[in-house]
Amino acid sequence: MTGVEIVGDVLSKYAELLKLVPADNIKAGVLPDGITLPALLVRTVSVVDRQPLKRGNLVRSTERVSVAVRAASYIDQKAVIRLVRACCAGQTGDIAGAFNVSILTAGTGPDVGGPANSFEQTQDFRVSFDAPP
Repeated sequence: MTGVEIVGDVLSKYAELLKLVPADNIKAGVLPDGITLPALLVRTVSVVDRQPLKRGNLVRSTERVSVAVRAASYIDQKAVIRLVRACCAGQTGDIAGAFNVSILTAGTGPDVGGPANSFEQTQDFRVSFDAPP
């Protein structure tokens, strides 16, 4: 279990976001060449070492996860960033097979130019969760 899987799961179930970004355009690791825009790329920025819990067979992890928005226009980029924040910020509970999940915002990155004259921006999250080792 990873923070990327948790955030990806939350994003892929948010109906308002899916109106702009099809679920097939939410990827982990790398965006394929020629992907239809807008698209989201979910990646790990850093992971705090897992800490064993005294209760049960679970370990606590905290991961900084970045969601990069790539869009064809600046207006689309900003609209999708707003939806990504609304979708993930403050989520708690059992999500994507992990327990006691909490997702907090951890900063929005700068506007940058992407490949093929696209527009990009990242939104980072701090994802904490309990999961089997």
